[in-house]
Amino acid sequence: MIDKDQIRQQLFERAQELVPVLRERATETEKRGYLPQDTIEDFQEAGFFRILQPQKWEGYELTPKDFFEVQTKLAEGCMSSAWVLGVVAIHNWQLALFDDRAAQDVWEKDTSVLISSSYMPVGKVEHVEGGFKLSGHWGFSSGSKHCEWAFLGAMVPPKNPGEAPDYRTFLVPRADYDIVDNWDVMGLKGTGSHDITVKDAFVPEYRTHRSLDGFSQNSPGNAVNTDPLFRLPFGQIFVRAVSSSCIGALRGALNDFVDFNKSRVALTTGQNVSQDPVAQKAAADALRVVSELKTIMYSNFASMEETVNNGQELNIEDRVQWRYDSAMVADRCADAITQLYLSCGSAGIRTEHQINRAFRDIQTGRTHVANQPGKFANNFGSVAFGRETADFFL
Repeated sequence: MIDKDQIRQQLFERAQELVPVLRERATETEKRGYLPQDTIEDFQEAGFFRILQPQKWEGYELTPKDFFEVQTKLAEGCMSSAWVLGVVAIHNWQLALFDDRAAQDVWEKDTSVLISSSYMPVGKVEHVEGGFKLSGHWGFSSGSKHCEWAFLGAMVPPKNPGEAPDYRTFLVPRADYDIVDNWDVMGLKGTGSHDITVKDAFVPEYRTHRSLDGFSQNSPGNAVNTDPLFRLPFGQIFVRAVSSSCIGALRGALNDFVDFNKSRVALTTGQNVSQDPVAQKAAADALRVVSELKTIMYSNFASMEETVNNGQELNIEDRVQWRYDSAMVADRCADAITQLYLSCGSAGIRTEHQINRAFRDIQTGRTHVANQPGKFANNFGSVAFGRETADFFL
């Protein structure tokens, strides 16, 4: 039996130790366009990918709070590195929702094997004996060059007239897909979020996961992975993987902002920037945003876990609000980092400046479909008026 409290402490201490290391590697990471292998090895050695991985497969089965504390801390050093950890490590949790034969395919020989993803529902699916034939071209597969498998999204056409299409995640081995090296972007440059193409790959039925099973908290993998962790809704876990690194990046940028401006004198006014009310407010607002967003996230997960641990069902109203809470993260962080950026004066426009990198990374993270709060706000408000939810990725 593993000592979870000891592991929690070790994980967070190691994350703190890696912040200056990731910061030192950040420029190289941007230039490469994907994470240095040293970073992946550091994450593997520290056990970060195993935080939400089933104990059956040498994971720790800790809580979402444990995982996102590590991710946000690492993002203080490099948001690209934390982003990749967030997305890829969450797949080790999702794999536990599949039929256990899928986990055997991935981890039977090596429990450190990693999975990338693109959940865009663009795959073309054909029913064949024993499973499906899958083809398509997916974008934005973060960390794909470090992974041996991929989760790919597609709508399965109904077998019978009048039935609804069925959104599923397909698990595909590296031999069945190509990586298109086309990641040339403004921010999050080090995530290596390349495109993936598949042509007529056979995917057995057991290597698919139905979105409806994730929504209903009743997935095939629950037969063997019985910890309540694996009954949390997929839609609530994954979205935090693409929003929470913004919080850490903002906190790291604030640290840099204070260090940079503590003794700097503005050329236009001759005043120490630390005495500038605009700079002071920018720092105060950033501190407030970090504190508020972490508090909301951890409160949400605590409520989820308490309900699931007690064997109760999560209600839709809470799930809709939690979904909106996650979507708001990047928006709030983007506003806060913009004020820090503007208070750095002309020095902030240089791409090697830490504030500049955080500004570009957070703004880029904001463009993820899960981080655009408009439709989630509308759904939240609609449900508050007593209408049915229009979103089931909750």
